[in-house]
Amino acid sequence: MGIFTRVRDIIASNINAMLDKAENPDRLVKLMVQEMEDVLVDLKASCAGAMASAKRVQRAEGEAGTRADEWDKKARLAVDKNREDLAREALLEKRRYVERAEALRTELESHESLVKQYKEEIAQLEDKLGAAREKQRVLVQRHIHAKKKKKAQENIRRVDTTDAFGRLEALENRIDRMEVEADLVNVGRRQTLEEEFDQLAADEELEKELTDLKSSMGKVAKKDDEE
Repeated sequence: MGIFTRVRDIIASNINAMLDKAENPDRLVKLMVQEMEDVLVDLKASCAGAMASAKRVQRAEGEAGTRADEWDKKARLAVDKNREDLAREALLEKRRYVERAEALRTELESHESLVKQYKEEIAQLEDKLGAAREKQRVLVQRHIHAKKKKKAQENIRRVDTTDAFGRLEALENRIDRMEVEADLVNVGRRQTLEEEFDQLAADEELEKELTDLKSSMGKVAKKDDEE
C-alpha cells in the first residue's frame, strides 16, 4: 500500500467524521483541501529525504568501487614484485569493497524505487488537489447561492401569510370607503347659477338635435310614400 493510499484513508475517516456531525459544507471542503495540501507537503518532504538518502548511498557505492579498484592495483603490484602474500591480502580487501559496492547498489535501487513511488504519488495528489480546489470554488459558490435562495424563500413565506393578506384587504376596503366618501361630497349640493345656465344650454342643444332627427326621419318617410 502506497503512502498516498494510507493518508487518503486518514483523510476519508476525518471527512466522514465531519459528515456525521453535519458540519458547514464550506468548512468541510476547505478542510479536505487543507488535508490534501498537508499530505502533499509531507510527501514532498519524504521524497526529498529519500532522494538525499539515494545520493548518499550512491556516493558510498562510488567510494567502495574506487577502493576496490585501488586494492586491485595493489594486488597487481604485489604480483609484479613477487609478493603473493601481499597480493592475497590486497585481493581480500578488494573483495570486501566489491561486496560492499554491490550491497550499496542494491540499497540504491531500493531508494530509487521509493523516490519513483513518491514522485508518482505526488503527481497523483497534485492532480487530485487541483480538482479539489476547483470543486471547492464551485461548491462555495453553490453554497452561497443556496443560502441566498433559502433566505429569499423565507422572506416570501413570511410575506405570504394570512395576516399579510388581511392587512392588504383592510387597506383596500379603506380606499373603497374613501372613494365613496369623495363621491358623496357633491350629493345634495345646490347648483350654482353658472351651472344652471350651463344645464339650460345643454338641454337646448339636446332639443335641437332631437328636432333635427325627427325632421330627417319625416323626410325619409315622405320619400318612401312617393315611391
